[in-house]
Amino acid sequence: MAVDYPFKSGIIFRTFISEINTISMKYAHFVLIAALAALYSCASNPFGKKVKEPFRGSAYESNNRWFRGTGKGESSQDNIALGKADIAAKAQLAGQVNSTMKQVADQYLGQTENERAADVADKFQSLVRQTMNTEIADLRKMGQEKYYNAKTKTYTVFIAYEIKKNAMFRFMKKQAKV
Repeated sequence: MAVDYPFKSGIIFRTFISEINTISMKYAHFVLIAALAALYSCASNPFGKKVKEPFRGSAYESNNRWFRGTGKGESSQDNIALGKADIAAKAQLAGQVNSTMKQVADQYLGQTENERAADVADKFQSLVRQTMNTEIADLRKMGQEKYYNAKTKTYTVFIAYEIKKNAMFRFMKKQAKV
């Protein structure tokens, strides 16, 4: 009898360990699936997928030595897309140097009538315009990229400019003397 007892307890112990391993594997699969679901839900963004465009990042942002501006233009004609991108980049540069804000507000009233009732619509529109009269000196093109989308048949042009701040301030000082 004394010999039987350790043998039986060994079987019980091994069976117990085997069941624990089976249970822990089931939980391990559950934990793994839950972790993957959590990672997937964290990866989705309510704003959509982030798009990486050319001329983005700290190398294309203004700092203590450079004024930098980037522009993007889209059109069915490549020269118009280039013009839009060029104007957008130069406007961004000029806005960093000198700008004046003007605001225009309009209120429109309209009435539509039918046999049963009248609808009165009140529309308030505010337009903010940025007007700039800035001459730009020592303008350098950092880069330009052109893309063509065959599906929409549109050109997209990205352009980046920079101006050395010291050169621009010297130019503005000369202009002030004149």
